Amino acid sequence: METAEDIAGDTFLKASEHWAIHGVPENPAAWLYTVAKNKAKDYIKHLSVVETRVRSQTETERIRYEEAFEYHEQSIADSQLAMIFAVCNPANASKSQICLALQILCGFSVEEIANAFLTKVETIKKRLQRARSNLRNDHFQVGLLSEAAIVFRLPTVLKTLYLVFNEGYFSKTGDQLVRKELCSEAIRLGLVLTENPLTNTPQVNALMALMCYQSSRLEARTGAGNETIRFDDQDRGQWDKALIQRGHHYLINATTGNEISAYHLEAGIAYWHTVISDANKWPHILQLYNQLILIEYSPMVALNRTFAFANVYGQEEAISEAEKLQLTGNNHYHALLGYLYSGTDTAKALAHYEQAIRLTRSKPEKQVLSDLKMHCAAQQR
Repeated sequence: METAEDIAGDTFLKASEHWAIHGVPENPAAWLYTVAKNKAKDYIKHLSVVETRVRSQTETERIRYEEAFEYHEQSIADSQLAMIFAVCNPANASKSQICLALQILCGFSVEEIANAFLTKVETIKKRLQRARSNLRNDHFQVGLLSEAAIVFRLPTVLKTLYLVFNEGYFSKTGDQLVRKELCSEAIRLGLVLTENPLTNTPQVNALMALMCYQSSRLEARTGAGNETIRFDDQDRGQWDKALIQRGHHYLINATTGNEISAYHLEAGIAYWHTVISDANKWPHILQLYNQLILIEYSPMVALNRTFAFANVYGQEEAISEAEKLQLTGNNHYHALLGYLYSGTDTAKALAHYEQAIRLTRSKPEKQVLSDLKMHCAAQQR
């Protein structure tokens, strides 16, 4: 894997030098793949010279590689998903599998992975190091998996796609709150899963429904100057109705069995957010969050549930619910309390907004929180 990363890095370095002089080629993906393949050939050829004792085996592997991975769009799509399945190897714990897949195949930085897992960067570094070592000891290879292995690894693959989409939908790093390319990639890989009878499961369809519903609002979430637009202020006319209909299609497909997963519940919540006219939607959303928190607790689920609780029972009632969580190091916790206190205690609301601004490193998120703080202060005056 380290060699593959080096080859990929060299390929992008060559692209940055060559394209700066000669311009971006007509098919950049094909150009990158061809250069990477040639570099891989050179590497294998070098091994065959240095390690003469395994020359014949190396040549066989080189020939097999060339035959199996000739460039075309569909092979890239399939091989990307195949590699995610390969890296989701039970030699590692589930979280370590996902970390490796996010870093090696999805290009996530260590910081982005840490944000996805709501944990420390050092923890992720150690987790990645152990996971790589375990794969080496397990003599990791990319090959055809049995049907049983695919079914066994599918939940981990789905979690990987879910986290890729989440980073795209609400990025916690960099200068962009929305990274549409990550959302598109997660949906593309999910679509491949739905096209295979072995992986076209209710969970896969539920995840696809969730991603379609959320993606339907992407264009409305940012303004002309790339500023973030809050949900209540979005232009509903910009919502993608075709994607909402696709979400309905996948949600119906997800109900074919008796299984209710976290993806089903989140898809249900996302569905209700696409329903504008129903004033009674919040009790439905709260009920879904009540179920979700029992299946898969996380700080964000708890905070989102509290927001739904506030929309059903009022902000004052929700304050005690929020403060029970004691997530004092979480910027979303302070942002929620800022919102909840805004109607009753402006001083506390401003203090929580200030703490939320201090805790986040995302520039777009800082701007949103600053706007909320200013609006709160204006109400006080």
